[in-house]
Amino acid sequence: MCVFEQEVDVILRSDWMGLTLCCLLKDGGPKKHYKSQSAFGPFSVAPPIRLAVLLDTPPVAPGNPRSQWSHTYLSPNLKVCPSGGRVSRARVEQSSDAVRGAVGTATGLHIWEVMWEEQQRGSHAVLGVSTHKCTLQSSGYTVLIGGDSGSWGWELSTNQLWHDGRAGRRYPGGGARVLSVPDRVLLVVDADAGTLGYVVDDCYLGVAFQDLPKGAELFPAVSCVWGGAQICIRYLCGMTRDAPALEALSRLCVRGVLGGAGPRGLMLSVPSALQRLLLDTH
Repeated sequence: MCVFEQEVDVILRSDWMGLTLCCLLKDGGPKKHYKSQSAFGPFSVAPPIRLAVLLDTPPVAPGNPRSQWSHTYLSPNLKVCPSGGRVSRARVEQSSDAVRGAVGTATGLHIWEVMWEEQQRGSHAVLGVSTHKCTLQSSGYTVLIGGDSGSWGWELSTNQLWHDGRAGRRYPGGGARVLSVPDRVLLVVDADAGTLGYVVDDCYLGVAFQDLPKGAELFPAVSCVWGGAQICIRYLCGMTRDAPALEALSRLCVRGVLGGAGPRGLMLSVPSALQRLLLDTH
């Protein structure tokens, strides 16, 4: 690229970012997009801008330390695979068992993906976060993540939120209807704001818990009772509390208008500089 093309590229990026950012703020932020057939669609809320940018960001490279369950902090009835990305429960009865992530976070906004087949959950299948102080094993069948003051969890079979040993409202919505949670769930931890939320079927379901302890290290965590259950974890991405870059906001806005397809998907005749902006993932 010659010097003149570089200057044009900078001008186009600057003007485009300013224009699209104005559109984004004028319209009240990013729009809701979800699978049309999802039962969670009616409960979807527009994510905050920082979260919308993260959800539009490609996952980090495999092998990230945050994409591992802890080999140390887990029930003796659980076993973590060598790579750390999958935990398996032994076929034992009358036991509730938990594990937390190998690496937590005390600052920033972060997203983890948890894959847990619905057929391998049974009762007391809980997904959430914990501090260093969390019960990892108990006799009988009970909720562990959310069962004490150091953990917060969403019980997937009943949709109830748990903390400090008490069941709260059903999430999302708070109604009497229990929704079937699919295999893939995203865990959204905002350590700066002290909140925890979830994304299901591309639907951000809003804040499930607030007032999580700020400054404390929070770990993704699960507890289960199903013999033979296998639960996988993957860290997707995160950001600091700083405002997102103008370029990321512009890319998010334009991709939203295009339905996420981008210029290649729609074969748009747009300048190459704009194509680079939309297709750039760094």
